[in-house]
Amino acid sequence: MTETHGLEALQRLAAETAQVAVEPKIDASGRAYATGKRKNAVARVWLKPGRGRIVINDRDHEDYFARPVLRMMIAQPLQVADRLGQFDIYATVHGSGLSGQAGAIRHGISKALTYYEPGLRTVLKPYGFLTRDSRVVERKKYGRAKARRSFQFSKR
Repeated sequence: MTETHGLEALQRLAAETAQVAVEPKIDASGRAYATGKRKNAVARVWLKPGRGRIVINDRDHEDYFARPVLRMMIAQPLQVADRLGQFDIYATVHGSGLSGQAGAIRHGISKALTYYEPGLRTVLKPYGFLTRDSRVVERKKYGRAKARRSFQFSKR
């Protein structure tokens, strides 16, 4: 088998997969579900057509996230996809702090949008909204003051 033959087969396979339309993942209630993660926070997000209401842990998102930066973070995928005010979002989130939770919800909303409208994947992917930010707090090691910091050196 020559190298060009293998390349042709790969190109044919790529063309076939490009033609297959990706089906939206919507449940019986007309909602798209996704899980978002950031640091130690895990967010379960349900997205359905509506008037733009965002509810987090049975509270309005403006009550849950007092800082405007965190509210802006959650709305980013909707703004980029030009879907602001078109979907109602219900999310439950636990773990980590408020910043990690906002990142987890943003990740969940982005994934749910791509499940609802698979064509939005190409819009959201360049902004990094679909990538799980894998950075977590490093564990403390024995013989160290913190994860990497040594104890203060004393000559005497």
